[in-house]
Amino acid sequence: MSSTSTQASWSWKVIGRWALALVAVASIVPAAWAHSLEEVQGILGGEERYFQAIDKSAPDFSLRSADGRTFRIADFRGKVVVLHFIYTSCPDVCPLHAERIAEIQRMVNQTPMKDRVQFITITTDPTRDTPDVLRAYGPAHGLDPANWLFLTKTPEQPEDATRKLAEAFGHKFTKEEDGYQMHSIVTHVIDRNGVWKGNFHSLKFQPVNMVVFINALVNDVHPDSNEQQEGFWGWLKALF
Repeated sequence: MSSTSTQASWSWKVIGRWALALVAVASIVPAAWAHSLEEVQGILGGEERYFQAIDKSAPDFSLRSADGRTFRIADFRGKVVVLHFIYTSCPDVCPLHAERIAEIQRMVNQTPMKDRVQFITITTDPTRDTPDVLRAYGPAHGLDPANWLFLTKTPEQPEDATRKLAEAFGHKFTKEEDGYQMHSIVTHVIDRNGVWKGNFHSLKFQPVNMVVFINALVNDVHPDSNEQQEGFWGWLKALF
């Protein structure tokens, strides 16, 4: 590679980082200065038509990963959880949903929030979605296993266990005779204490708005402290 092309490549990397920083300043500074999760929810309620504020305990579950480990919602206390339901043979919206989650994950993982956010995908077709299928799905759709899990039912649970769990989260996956499932598209966000705080409906929401919301949940500790502002500027400096 020539020195000119190397310099051009470096320049584009710098421009890309500045672009991300500008998005962060434009989107997250209002949330940081608001010092209140409720105010952030209010801002999103006005700006993001696909956002729904919720405030109740997240439905509990006991599910297993491709490597056989069992997880419950309580295992993620201390982290913000971004959770959604799909099935891998879905021919249309499920792959797009997974790729939207991967886009949000990339944005989060470029910040110090990476270790404080857990992304979870749950299959509603445990019969077809074997451990091998679960293992292959993430890499195929850009999901980073560093803070992402794909979960399915345990051997002791009935076949419809995860579809029942989706119902507990407020939407249905209705299985048809051909194996396809009729369903809505919802991404659920749960705070560090296991409280279900919001839904983002469909795939039309702005990814940066979900990142703003996640940031508010990560930093919602002491409304009168400087932690939110310091956390934001630490993130901004970390981009460079």
